[in-house]
Amino acid sequence: MSRPPRARYPVHAGSRPRDGAVAHTVRPRHKGRAAGRHDAEEVRRMYSAHGGGGGGGGGNDDAPRRGGFLHEVREAVTLRAALLVAGVLVLQLGFILSYVGAFHEPTPRDVPVAVVAPDPVHEQLVRQLDALPGSPVDPGHEARDEAAARELIDRREIDGALIADPSGAGDTLLVASGAGSALAQAVTEVFEQVARQQDRELDVEDVAPAAAGDSRGLTAFYLVVGWCVGGYLCAAVLAISRGARPANTARAVIRLLVLAVYALVAGLGGAVIAGPVLDALPGGVLALALVGALVVFATGATTLALQGLLGVVGIGVAILLVVVLGNPSAGGAYPGPLLPTFWREIGPALIPGAGTWLVRSVAYFDGHAVTGPSLVLAAWGVAGAAVTVVAAGVRGGRTGERPAASGG
Repeated sequence: MSRPPRARYPVHAGSRPRDGAVAHTVRPRHKGRAAGRHDAEEVRRMYSAHGGGGGGGGGNDDAPRRGGFLHEVREAVTLRAALLVAGVLVLQLGFILSYVGAFHEPTPRDVPVAVVAPDPVHEQLVRQLDALPGSPVDPGHEARDEAAARELIDRREIDGALIADPSGAGDTLLVASGAGSALAQAVTEVFEQVARQQDRELDVEDVAPAAAGDSRGLTAFYLVVGWCVGGYLCAAVLAISRGARPANTARAVIRLLVLAVYALVAGLGGAVIAGPVLDALPGGVLALALVGALVVFATGATTLALQGLLGVVGIGVAILLVVVLGNPSAGGAYPGPLLPTFWREIGPALIPGAGTWLVRSVAYFDGHAVTGPSLVLAAWGVAGAAVTVVAAGVRGGRTGERPAASGG
């Protein structure tokens, strides 16, 4: 009776044949001396990786790593990364300083107002208002009568007007909470104090009230913040996808065109949400959408320009301009006359401040006083687009138009 043939199993490195099995060694074909040396080196590496070593020792897992801990630190955090982290820290501290510095003590200073009264009473009231401690209001704006005062408020030349009635027991104060509820409240408190000193009654009339869905007058500001965030995030995504610096002029123009399309869609979307969807802002949707498109494009083009000049650091500089400096000075929570001098001066020249003013003008003041802020946003957009294209052209010329070397 013949025995069944034994099964043959291949033998792997570091293993033993199963009981009853016969090791079967497959001899490699001749590959030449170079190939043989390569195979021997592979075997040695495998043997070492599986715990082999001199005298059957247990490998080199416990051996000290090359360079030690400091070497690992240098490999984990490069000098460039350390500098970027330091930049983030500066941005964070600047954020805290800017917001707390702007908002910690809102105080009215030189709020533009008008006084309507007969000549002798007018001069007396103006002198009394000028003499108030801290100069909370600037009463030097002329208005012939109540109608003229209302027109000045509607044109956003003044933020309040006192209509004095010497023959009666009380006066009327005109304010506009659509320009910011905090500002209207501050003006009211100043004139109520004056009325108490004179033992007179004061009626307050809001000639441009904030909408029911915009009780504190903050919707315009938050809408602009959303548009600004979309603008610099769009530019940042374009940078992440193919490099912060476009490889040539054509690619820079393409990025700007993508940004322009995005700005139109984002502007319309924000206007629809704030208007018809939430009923938080009055005014035409188309006009608000155009403002939004201008804000988004100005922010995005500025970010692209800074990226073209500074690389990824440009995103941080854009955040500095828009978020750290721009938002607290925009007049959202506290309009300009309530802010310290630094933030009051820079606000109208930055994108969030110009955008917030435009949205409120469109929503509550029939589109008056829009030329200046529109030019500010246009300047940021045009300058950003021009710098983006020029920087890409210079870079393309230096690298010989080699996309692989420049990223995007």
